[in-house]
Amino acid sequence: MPDLSEWLKTPLGRYLMDWERAGLERMVADIFGYRAVQIGLPGVDLLAANRMPFRFRCARVGAAAVLAHEFELPFATASMDLVLMPHVLEFSADPHRVLREVERVLVAEGSVVLSGLNPLSLWGLRRMAARTGGVLPWRGHYRSVMRIKDWLTLLGFEVLECESGCHVPAVRSAAWLERWRFMDRIGARWWPVLGGAYLVHGVKRVQGVRLITPQWRDGKARAKRLSTVAQRNDDTRKTQ
Repeated sequence: MPDLSEWLKTPLGRYLMDWERAGLERMVADIFGYRAVQIGLPGVDLLAANRMPFRFRCARVGAAAVLAHEFELPFATASMDLVLMPHVLEFSADPHRVLREVERVLVAEGSVVLSGLNPLSLWGLRRMAARTGGVLPWRGHYRSVMRIKDWLTLLGFEVLECESGCHVPAVRSAAWLERWRFMDRIGARWWPVLGGAYLVHGVKRVQGVRLITPQWRDGKARAKRLSTVAQRNDDTRKTQ
């Protein structure tokens, strides 16, 4: 999996990351648990908004707490509550295997949040125009949101949320990016699914597993029934 760190310093890369950071922080802020791992982009902390006590980054190289391949995660089965994957699948040699590993390490009702580049967009057209083996990020294998949702569904995930953005054409200069900014407003209204990038949030569902929640209502109902029975017994004794 290539390192996008240098490209993210370009005007277009900063534009993409500003949009993704805002969306990812919103998505992960209210996901609760104990352990959260970010796979990929070790130089960017995208878990800062999450409140789990144990958050760390995993990557092949770079400033990560754990160095490992994305399709061979060195974590125990059902040990993670949240897996965040920014731009992993489009640059992995085996995306299916990556998702199977994510499913393995997640606990029941655990979350996977991922970002990707959309082939059905102006950015997808830019990738098609790039020569084979071109510079990042245009040499990746882009997958549509529908493809990602299908893969997750086959693995037993329920997709809770999808978000698309970055409608500006993939221009290089900051000046041209500013000139095209109006496309974000128009695109979000008229062709929201055709943005250059997307975010997906899925939850691992396990058949037969039920979350244990406080039984306040059941407790109140039982107390009411006992009170009714006691009142009836008391009334019976009084009439005898």
